[in-house]
Amino acid sequence: MDIVERFLKYVSFCTTSDENTGMTPSTPGQLEFAQYLAKELQSIGLTEVSLDSNGYIMATLPANEKCQMTNDQSPTIGFIAHMDTSPDASGRHVKTSIIRYEGGDPYIDERYIGQDIIVTDHTTLLGADDKAGIAEIVTAMEYLIQHPEIKHGKVRIGFTPDEEIGQGADHFDVKAFGADFAYTMDGGTIGELEFENFNAASCKIKVHGINVHPGYAYHKMVNSMRIAYQLAVMLPRWETPEHTQGYEGFYHLIGMNGTVEETTLSYIIRDHDRARFESRKRELEHLVRKVNREFGEGTVEIEIRDQYYNMREKIEPVMHIVELAKSAMESVGVTPNVKPIRGGTDGARLSFEGLPCPNIFAGGENFHSRYEYLPIPSLKKAMEVVLQIIQMANK
Repeated sequence: MDIVERFLKYVSFCTTSDENTGMTPSTPGQLEFAQYLAKELQSIGLTEVSLDSNGYIMATLPANEKCQMTNDQSPTIGFIAHMDTSPDASGRHVKTSIIRYEGGDPYIDERYIGQDIIVTDHTTLLGADDKAGIAEIVTAMEYLIQHPEIKHGKVRIGFTPDEEIGQGADHFDVKAFGADFAYTMDGGTIGELEFENFNAASCKIKVHGINVHPGYAYHKMVNSMRIAYQLAVMLPRWETPEHTQGYEGFYHLIGMNGTVEETTLSYIIRDHDRARFESRKRELEHLVRKVNREFGEGTVEIEIRDQYYNMREKIEPVMHIVELAKSAMESVGVTPNVKPIRGGTDGARLSFEGLPCPNIFAGGENFHSRYEYLPIPSLKKAMEVVLQIIQMANK
């Protein structure tokens, strides 16, 4: 199976994650996909294939004879990708087509003119985030199995559920994985290489009101939706995703649901700088206290949960693994673009759990959107980068 065929098969599985189910994996489609992947990994010849009850897959490509004969003490390298897709857009019944891009589409970068691109019918996301990463890893493993003349050490691969809802590393067993370092294949545009990411937290705000018939509401009704709106506009207008870039952090309102009696607001909080990140959380708590002073204690409740931290502090002591990825990209004709992630990956949390884990491009564009697309040359180059990292680590 070639890499394009493999990817198109993968996106036929609906694996949208859902933070509200309280389960792991959070949706049944992820486990169905995991079961398919486990069988595929066994069929191509990987060993130690495991699928646990939480939907985590691990497998091994053993060091081949050429490596063993030289008594090579090569590092064990890991490659990781996530199976779920974002709940920001539907991932059900994905309809794909391959087009030769001739330009003129406002949602497709003009740099891809003349390339074959995988697109959807714009009713669903595509799922390149991160099924492209899975396809790249699996295809690279299959290639090495079919080409035993290529010297390589032991490689571990891992596929996780629920990354898109910040839970991808919750049950990842770093010790069982047993890699010296790893890479997540979860970046976007070709050439991206990232070892810095946001510090991240989720925030749930619940506003309590009192409903009274509007004809008799004078000095009695407390409209939770109006209070929630008042609180929302107290945050800095320009510190939102649509007004920030680079290292700038933000507050992002991702959900609002309400009646007069009760309204909930869901935020994510992001900042590369740890001190500013902590300050953002304190600011939200301060605004809630301020609103409660006006409307009465207990009117507004807030819950903030840290999700992950900036991996930079864990990668800097082992920067040779970033240099290895840069060299691998250059060797296959890709110009590395080292930049901070305006988001996060499983690798961020895994780095803090003892598995240094920079992030490499998977090749897709417009992630989490109905206009997501995947240039086929980028997909293939990412797979080549995986192969080169493995080979260059054994020289």
